[in-house]
Amino acid sequence: MPRFFDTKIEFLKGVGPQKSALLNKELDIFTFGELLQHYPFRYEDRTKFYKINEIRDSMEHVQVVAKIRRVETIGMARRKRLVAHVEDETGSMELTWFKGIQWVSKKLVIGATFIFFGKPNLYGRKFSIAHPEMEPLSEAKEEKSFYQPVYPTTEKLRIKYLDSKGISKIMGLLLQSAYPQIQETLPATIMTRFNLISKQEAMRQIHFPENEDILQKARFRLKFEEFFFVQLRLLKLKLTRTEKYRGQQLGKTDLVGKFYSEHLPFELTNAQKRVIKESFADMRSGRQMNRLVQGDVGSGKTMVAFICALIAISSGAQTCLMAPTEILANQHYEGLKEYADKMDLSIELLTGSTKKSVRRRIHEQLLSGELQILIGTHALLEDIVQFQNLGLAIVDEQHRFGVAQRAKLWAKNKNFYPHVLVMTATPIPRTLAMTLYGDLDISVIDELPAGRKPIQTVHRFDKDRLKVFGFMRKEIELGRQIYVVYPLIEESEKMDLKSLMDGYESVCRAFPQYPISIVHGNQKAADKEFEMQRFVKGETKIMVATTVIEVGVNVPNASVMIIENAERFGLSQLHQLRGRVGRGAEQSYCILMSKYELSKDSRVRLDTMVRTNNGFEIADVDLKLRGPGDLMGTQQSGVADLIIADLSKDAPILTLARDAAQNLIAEDPEISQPQNAMVLRQIKNQKKHAVNWSRIS
Repeated sequence: MPRFFDTKIEFLKGVGPQKSALLNKELDIFTFGELLQHYPFRYEDRTKFYKINEIRDSMEHVQVVAKIRRVETIGMARRKRLVAHVEDETGSMELTWFKGIQWVSKKLVIGATFIFFGKPNLYGRKFSIAHPEMEPLSEAKEEKSFYQPVYPTTEKLRIKYLDSKGISKIMGLLLQSAYPQIQETLPATIMTRFNLISKQEAMRQIHFPENEDILQKARFRLKFEEFFFVQLRLLKLKLTRTEKYRGQQLGKTDLVGKFYSEHLPFELTNAQKRVIKESFADMRSGRQMNRLVQGDVGSGKTMVAFICALIAISSGAQTCLMAPTEILANQHYEGLKEYADKMDLSIELLTGSTKKSVRRRIHEQLLSGELQILIGTHALLEDIVQFQNLGLAIVDEQHRFGVAQRAKLWAKNKNFYPHVLVMTATPIPRTLAMTLYGDLDISVIDELPAGRKPIQTVHRFDKDRLKVFGFMRKEIELGRQIYVVYPLIEESEKMDLKSLMDGYESVCRAFPQYPISIVHGNQKAADKEFEMQRFVKGETKIMVATTVIEVGVNVPNASVMIIENAERFGLSQLHQLRGRVGRGAEQSYCILMSKYELSKDSRVRLDTMVRTNNGFEIADVDLKLRGPGDLMGTQQSGVADLIIADLSKDAPILTLARDAAQNLIAEDPEISQPQNAMVLRQIKNQKKHAVNWSRIS
């Protein structure tokens, strides 16, 4: 970015040190460039003037030209208000002020004609506008009739006259001097192919559009550019990784053949076979694998990971699997130990609870190469954990690990970068995956194993509770087990804990003949584990819990998931919780309990859960409702960089931009050809904080 745009905003006319300090603090705006990218979030149409008889209650804003006939002050003290009666040739209306009455009354000249602008409200049979913007018709300038930008601002800024109008004023001044400095960032070929307006024109029209058509063109141009550079960066990282980072060639499959013929417990789905095939191609290529495997809860990701581990071990390498919680690590260990023992492979578990003597033995066996599979939590990342030859690192529920933590896995092999297989049961919408993980290869397991029945989901209100208890009783009599989950949200933890305890008591009263487990985050780890194990072993029939069970326990016999206050959960959380049942061959059910009054978004969430079991469809709805910001649990590079583009609404533009970036990289991998000089300059000018996701996923 040219130096002009790095100029501090205090040097802009009309800003100065005081206002600039506020802009720094309130809007994170420090430079000319950052102010220029503070885009309006909507526009008021000042091109159209309405007659009074054309005004309708549904209108957001209206602009009228009217003559002042009478002004009066009504009420006393705090209830005092100023009312101006105005008219045009079609009718009359009122204008009302509750504040600044003295100042406004001096401006209201009887018989004078003004332009008034504001939100109309119907009172009785007459329209009224509260606190309208006003300007004498004699002083109105021609340029008044345009689309007026409305900028994000704050209360503290408004006090210092930096409301939307104030920001618009300084933006106009900045744009005058900035316009000649704005350089083109896209090559002519892309501009022509996608019919894009120039960067200069886009920046002018996004702030002060002449009409609706040119505003849409400006938006398209800026969104396209934003997506284009994010995608270009990710594709460049992918190219660098595939060319530069060598991986071990793990091409042997002896153990896989043996496992298939002697120990495979069920027929793999076509989706599982496809992902194994894609991973095997990576692992034997000599390049480092960096693959994200997405699949709903119960789709068989762990089996895919185990078969990939067998490929690594067949070629003389070791494998580790890192999970976010001890419960999940234990579950993986128990599940995989059964197969490892049959295959005569050494497998160990390393967590915070592992005894010192066992740790010592694990460290020794890892270094000697005797230990082939290590399952664990963050404990795997400790410096003391060193492998003889780590060939494959598997990361489960990857978004729960920090970037730096995952990066440590790379240092566990001194000669090669270990192949990386990242698994997630959180379905990621395609647009988000392209932006967060555009540099990874993505595989999707989109089939459930044979024999699994889709979970039936219903929405019930609190008044239906007795019927729900009756249904629970029938399921328990059939030998099934039941989860009852309550929200636990930090801001209202005491209240939530109380409703959990109240719920526990009412379940105990309804089912006095059955033992019941209770699990929540405030319990000691040992108590939590004890209660979980009772449920896993079938000693208790009902588990009343908070969302600590969202990731973790696998109880094939649990067939009913009841989610209390379901309206307080996010969609992805509801989907994760539902995935705790449906793990056996029996029909499973999810019952969403809620109060009767629901917000529009809550209703959409609950209706979506009832309508579909498809995790990707659910993720798309979630993206539209929540936006991309925090969908992955952490703000990640790519999403955080977007200023004007919106992943939930602009998927078609993202697809076009990615296509353009792919073509450019294919034709000019080094971005060194003269026609792409402006692209290279823009990449160099962009902030240096871009994280190399391919190196640390």
